Parts: sequence; structure tokens; C-alpha cells
Amino acid sequence: MKQNTSFLRKFFLYKCLFALAFWSPAILSVEDKLFTSLSNNFPEDGSNQKIKTLPLLYTKSNQSKANFDWVVIQNTTENLSLSEITNYNVKQLIALLSNFRQGSRLQNLTLTNVSVDWDALMEIFQTVWHSSIEYFNINNITQLSDIESYDFDYSGTSMKALAVNKILITDMYFTQDDIYRIFADMNIPDLTIVDAEMIHMLCPSSKSRFRYLNFSGNELTDLLFQKCDNLIQLEILILQKNKFESLRKVSFMSSHMKSLKYLDMSNNLLRHDGADVRCQWAESLTELDLSSNQLADAVFECLPVNIRKLSLQNNHISTVPRGMVELKSLEGLNLASNRLADLPGCGGFTSLQFLNVEMNLILTPSADFFRSCPRVRELQAGHNPFKCSCELQAFIRLERQSGGKLSGWPVAYVCEYPEGLRGTELKDFHLSLLACNTTLLLVTALLLTLVLVAVVAFLCIYLDVPWYVRMTWQWTQTKRRAWHNPSGDQGAVLQFHAFISYSERDSLWVKNELIPNLEKGDGCIQLCQHERNFIPGKSIVENIINCIEKSYKSIFVLSPNFVQSEWCHYELYFAHHKLFSENSNSLILILLEPIPPYLIPARYHKLKALMAKRTYLEWPKERSKHALFWANLRAAISINLPKAAENCYEGID
Repeated sequence: MKQNTSFLRKFFLYKCLFALAFWSPAILSVEDKLFTSLSNNFPEDGSNQKIKTLPLLYTKSNQSKANFDWVVIQNTTENLSLSEITNYNVKQLIALLSNFRQGSRLQNLTLTNVSVDWDALMEIFQTVWHSSIEYFNINNITQLSDIESYDFDYSGTSMKALAVNKILITDMYFTQDDIYRIFADMNIPDLTIVDAEMIHMLCPSSKSRFRYLNFSGNELTDLLFQKCDNLIQLEILILQKNKFESLRKVSFMSSHMKSLKYLDMSNNLLRHDGADVRCQWAESLTELDLSSNQLADAVFECLPVNIRKLSLQNNHISTVPRGMVELKSLEGLNLASNRLADLPGCGGFTSLQFLNVEMNLILTPSADFFRSCPRVRELQAGHNPFKCSCELQAFIRLERQSGGKLSGWPVAYVCEYPEGLRGTELKDFHLSLLACNTTLLLVTALLLTLVLVAVVAFLCIYLDVPWYVRMTWQWTQTKRRAWHNPSGDQGAVLQFHAFISYSERDSLWVKNELIPNLEKGDGCIQLCQHERNFIPGKSIVENIINCIEKSYKSIFVLSPNFVQSEWCHYELYFAHHKLFSENSNSLILILLEPIPPYLIPARYHKLKALMAKRTYLEWPKERSKHALFWANLRAAISINLPKAAENCYEGID
């Protein structure tokens, strides 16, 4: 019963495969754990399409018997994928591949998870080499036995590209040339060996057909291909994720590759300290990737002069030095993830069209970038810690004028400083023109200052401010001397009923009318007059201040002559100062003659204020009213002064 079930399964599978087999059949031997992916080029619609993967699953055959299942596959298959290749089925694999001689339709072969001895691995390569296969991919190789020298036959191949991904070598003691020479002398256009922990590769023994080499993810160092003159057709070289350290040695390596156009040295340990070390690159090199290394500003002294595309992303570059070698052909420059503080100029990049400076340390980009770089069509400057200030306003205006040249705008352009604006997109950041235009701000401030100075000067002249300042100073000095001379006159003791201030031109009225009428009679009124009471030896100002302080009232005889007198102005000022400092009502104004307003100088604004707010006595022209005038005046200054009474009694005696 079990035999019948097994027979039915095999019969059904054979029938399915036989339905695909017609025209020029080829023989395929399949054993356990061997799978195939088939493709054909004769679909129903006549187009060249792949059919679905067809796994060929069998129970394990009795190894003591040569019991193999044979399946017919048409020779129109172009793509074949096999996995789980071991020492148990490698002979069947080699037998299978031997059927695809040159002229067959099979072009693409992929082997995955290959775990075989060295001789079996070389036999697989050798068989594929002489087959119709043009593109051979082999992944996850484990070499089980000792590596020995192998005489590889490189003649008569259809191979165009070989890709080897991940190799595990169990033999720890072997001659490296035995394995490196096999690959170095493969006379094919494309060779890829990645993630193989390869520490070296030999220079081809003769002029090589290599046009594409990819040795990524290995352990290669600066010793690779030094003084190698046989890679004359090589156009693309990818050496990323290795252990290269010297940019100068890399340049010398490339100088022997006369056709090299693209070189990828990213994710290495490259440095260049300058020190007047001259670099020498292949003149044909137009695209260079030096990203994710340890390069600083000195790298610009060691670059190919004909380079068109250059990537220096993720290095330690802080500035693009001026006066470096000009890169007149450079069209694209990637400086992202460095330490730039500003946009670089285009003095040495006259053909620059694309610039990437994202994720640097740019706070306020230069607003004149597009003027110095007129050919730039795209600028990527986002994801920088922008400082939103007046300096940044010009860059924001530049974006509006650039016509969309700022890539990533506005999402990638966000304020980082100050903290209050963090997260704000630059398009939403605005400041007034006055706040950001230093010249306009200075001019405005200067104009305001000039206006203020002019107003102050006008007021000083109109109100005679210097005169008041001088008077205040003299008042202060007089008071200070009085405080420091306590033995002098006691200014706090009142000696007079009134101090008389008048113009010398009105002295006749004062002497003939005012003084006699006030001091006569029983009132015993004592008046202070400068002619008889000023103390010789003291200054006029000091005498005025002392007389005003020793008088109960201050009588001012107002007339057109009064406003023309400088000393009268002094006396009025000091009396007015006493009025406010002592909060007293000590002023008496006598209007001897009417004073037209136009005659009162501007500095007599206090007099104008007093005449407008205070009641004054007007000298009557009618003689009949004189008695009432004197009575009112005596009443205003009437007070019992002990010192004045003492003087009065002495006079009577």
C-alpha cells in the first residue's frame, strides 16, 4: 500500500513536469533537498515571462543504491535557482550544470546555502565557467576542507558577472594566493565579493576585462591594488565598509586605473592630514563617494580635479577652505551631517548645481549664497539648528526669490533657537523691517536723538534752563557753607517782616512811598532793603538768600523795569524756591505799573505763573485809595517778630 502511494505521488509529479517538457529536452537529475526555480520564454501570449517556482520534493533515496529520479526539463529555461547544496548532492548538481553547455538558453544561476569541500566548490565554478551561464550568484558559502592550489581553466566562457555573497572558510591555515588568484584572474566584466571577511585581493596577472568590482563589507586595507597596472578597463570600483585609512594611498591606487569613473570609499576609516602631501587620482574619475569616514577640512586638498559628483557626507568638515584646488567640473556636492557653520561659497565650484548641507551646525545661512553660486538649481539645507533672528530674515526672503531651489521647504526648515520659537517653521517667522535693518534703525535713532537734542536746546534757550541750573548751584553752595559755618548768622531766625525786591529804576517809589508808609506808626515793621541790610564781604547771591530766609515775607515791586533786571530775577527765583521748599505763603506781589505780556522774557515763566495764580496788590493811581492799599499791605506782613521788636525798642530808646 505504501509503495502504491509513493508511486502515485511520483507519477503525478512526473506528469506535471512532463507537461512543460517539449522541444530539445535536457536531462535533470534531482535528489532530496534540491530545489529548482524554472523559467521559460514561451508563455501563451508569446512574451518573455517567468513561470512560478516549482519545488521538486522527493523522499531521500537509499544511498546504497544508485536510485536516481530523472526529470525532463526543456532547454528554454533562462533562470535557475538552487539551494541547500552539500557534499551529498553536489555531484548531481555538477551533472545537472554539465548539461547546459554553451549555446543553451540558461543564462542566470543562483546557488544559496552551499556547504561543500574546496575541490567541489572549484568544480562548481569550473563547470559554470564552461556553461552557457552568464550571470552567476552564489550566496552563503561554507568551505569545509583544506584550501589548496587549483589550476583553474579560464578559457572559453560565457560568464559576464559573478557575485559571491558571504563566505565562511573553516580552513585557518592556507596560502592566501591560492584563493585570491582564482578570482583575480577571472577574465569577466563584473565581479562582486561582499561580506566575505576578505583581507586582500591580488592584482590580475594580465590585462583584465574587469569593468565592475564590488568588494564591500570586507577587511581590505590600503595595500589593495597598489601599483596595479592591469585594471585598465575598470570603470566602477566599490570598496565601502572596509578598513582603508589613507586617502592619499587610495588616490595612488586609482591613478593606475585609466578608465575608472566611479569610486565608492564610504564607511571606511579614511583620513587626510594635508601636510603638503600631494594626491594623484585617475584623470577619468568623475564620481567619488567618501561619506562616513574621518575626513576634515584638509580633504579639499586631496580631490580629483575632474570630479563631477562628490559625497563627503558624515565626516568632520567644519569649513570649505578658500584657495583650494578648483573643482571646475563639480556639479553635485554632498556635505550633509558635518560640522559646517555656514553655507560654503562657490569660488572653487564654478559649475556646482546641487548642494546638500543638511544636518550641520548652520544657525544663520548666508543670504548671498545664490549670488555666489548662480548655477545651483537645488539646495538642501534643512534639518539645521536655525537661529531665528534678524540675520535669518534675509535667508527667508532668499527662499521666496529662489523659485523653489530650497529642497524640503518648509517642513525641513524649523527654528531651533531661541527656545521660545523652537519648532516654528521659518516661513512663519517674521520681524519688522525696522527691527532687522541696522542702518535704518541707526538712522531712526539718530534722528530721534537730534530731535530730542533740538527740543531740549530750544527749551533750554526759551526757558533759560542754564540760568536756573546756575542759580540752583549757587543756592546749594550757599546752603552748604551755612551748614559748615554754624557760628555765622542764624538763618532760621526771622529778623524782618519783609524783604523788598525792586528795580533800581523804581527805587524812588520804594524809598519815598513804600518804606516810609510801612515802617512808620506803631506797627514797628522792619523791612529788609539791600542798600542797608546786605552784609559787606558776602556775595550778592548769598546776601539775597540770607535776606529772604530772614524775612517773613518777600515783597516784589513789579513793573516793566522789574522784568528787565537780572538781579530782580535772582531774587524772585530764590523767593519762589523758598515758597516750595518751606511750603509757605511768603510772596507779596505789588503791581506798580502794568506789564505788557510781550515785555516779560521767556525765562520769567515763574512770574507769569505767579501773576496768573496769585492775588497781587495793584498801586492805585487815585490818591484816595492809597490808605486802603497801605492798610492791606500792613495786614499781609503783620506778624510779631521778637528780633524785629527788639530792634524796634532799641530804636525808640
